[in-house]
Amino acid sequence: MATLAFASLTSPPFSSARRSLSIHGRFSFLHKTLGWGRSSLLLPITCSSSESEPNQNADSDAKTASLAQSSSSSLTDKLYVGLGGVGFLETTYLTYLKLTNSDAFCPIGGGSCGDILSSDYAVVFGVPLPLFGMVAYGLVATLGVQLLTAKKLPFGIGESNARLVLLGTTTSMAAASACFLYILSTKFSGASCSYCLLSALLSFTLFFITLKDLGLEKVQKEVGLLLCIASLVFVTLNRSYSAYPPVSSSPSEIDLPYFTTEITTPSSPFAIALAKHLNAIGAKMYGAFWCSHCVEQKQMFGREAAKLLNYVECFPGGFRKGTIMDKACIDVGIEGFPTWVINGQVLSGEKDFTELAQESGFELNESSPPP
Repeated sequence: MATLAFASLTSPPFSSARRSLSIHGRFSFLHKTLGWGRSSLLLPITCSSSESEPNQNADSDAKTASLAQSSSSSLTDKLYVGLGGVGFLETTYLTYLKLTNSDAFCPIGGGSCGDILSSDYAVVFGVPLPLFGMVAYGLVATLGVQLLTAKKLPFGIGESNARLVLLGTTTSMAAASACFLYILSTKFSGASCSYCLLSALLSFTLFFITLKDLGLEKVQKEVGLLLCIASLVFVTLNRSYSAYPPVSSSPSEIDLPYFTTEITTPSSPFAIALAKHLNAIGAKMYGAFWCSHCVEQKQMFGREAAKLLNYVECFPGGFRKGTIMDKACIDVGIEGFPTWVINGQVLSGEKDFTELAQESGFELNESSPPP
């Protein structure tokens, strides 16, 4: 600690200089005498105590370490928010598709993406698997935001417990992703699902970020809990999937002979008029005999109108290993079923009457409103 010393200077005329130095504790006083007459001059002198230097260095190192740790935690919390937010948006979209029985847009992998998401493996005890992911990602993102903004955490949990919750959540997510990747490679060999791979990447990344954030010493103390969580996830998924009858989903094992499905719903006058119009302009519907969405599209038109549609079957000889789609379907570049080609425009997925009427130029009027 620096102290302030004062030098008092006094002298009679023509007297010799006299200097005395006295040290009292941590204060130094320097006395000098010079000059004409009696005069006093105060000089400030700054002194440093060598004993305080180690304490200052220790405080500085502690502050530096604290700032580095705070910066690292801030980056980790931002990753929780960003990656958790991306995962939440993805699983929300997939949950919506599952609940509305809609086709997924598959940027990679074509129709196989939708086949995987509509399979029994995308449901756990009757609940869509993406819904569990939506809750998990939402929890990660929410805790990340609150840790980042230092706001009060829900249920009154502290920061340390919040990070343990994150560890448990990301462990369950990583375990579920590992299980589903195994199913994807064994039950759907040759198929590709970009949404599944993205979710697995996010889950594993969040898991490893959480491990790094807590540190090896703390993770070792919780390793028993992590193993219990992972085991619970594996047992739950296994029991859910074993409740369904074994169905071969691998293209190398499937052997489906061609069959037709009877359309049972009656046709409305509007459906018949629209079907005639689509046929007249050369619009075509491409589908597969095993595609449930294709059957639902025909059921929407009804028995009479469905017979008027210009329908193209892409697997007229059945489906088995090595089967290739009909050349007419390959030329269109089909990515999923059903696919409509209307006025040269390719439309994937089921379409309602209003969409088909607008795309084909069919005039809607009060006398023939869509049912």
